[in-house]
Amino acid sequence: MWDELLHLTAQYGINLSADTPLLYRQYYHYLIEINKKINLTSITAPQEVLIKHFLDSLMILTQFPLQKEKVLDVGSGAGLPGVPLKIALPELSLTLLDSLQKRINFLQQLTEHLELTQVKCLHGRAEDLARKQIWRESFDFVLARAVARLNVLTELCLPFVRVGGFFVAYKGPEGENELQEAEYAISELGGKTDVVWHYELPRQMGARTLIAIKKVKPTSARFPRKAGLPAKRPLTRV
Repeated sequence: MWDELLHLTAQYGINLSADTPLLYRQYYHYLIEINKKINLTSITAPQEVLIKHFLDSLMILTQFPLQKEKVLDVGSGAGLPGVPLKIALPELSLTLLDSLQKRINFLQQLTEHLELTQVKCLHGRAEDLARKQIWRESFDFVLARAVARLNVLTELCLPFVRVGGFFVAYKGPEGENELQEAEYAISELGGKTDVVWHYELPRQMGARTLIAIKKVKPTSARFPRKAGLPAKRPLTRV
């Protein structure tokens, strides 16, 4: 059934190499095995993982033809969307960030299991790491999927993005409402909304919204605020 991913992605103009279904199958089985010990995902049926996790992760490629970019996946958890993208695009330079050590351990073991190269697994909170010179404004693309509301995510993610790069949020059907709520934070943090794309997953598996915010100026040194504050007090116009 994993060959089906080749046909599904082709319908959206995404071309995967013929050897990728094997890696997605290995990814699925490893994820399900570890999920018995660590809560990584509530979606476990093969067809649902294939469409709701793997295909959905690849949807960014309909808007941005990524190849060798430096990509950060914030709150990666089960490796989504970063690992499906890395399988599709082996030349990506990928960093997976998560605040829980047990999830980082899983991600390290997963990438070794799949023999993926140019992948870093980074343990810590975005609020802390985005202040470190080595990571700040150093990524072409920063991705986040199902982590927090957009007004919070913007403060966690935009500081990592280089000027001219993009922060891309994977959202459900409520994405447009979250975008309106986040407009002040986007502007304050140096961003500008670039792409808002609504799409339906196959087999009636849900409506999605992809929101791409372009970094148009450096983020003020005031941001991100200390750990926990973005979620407790999201940026809003006074």
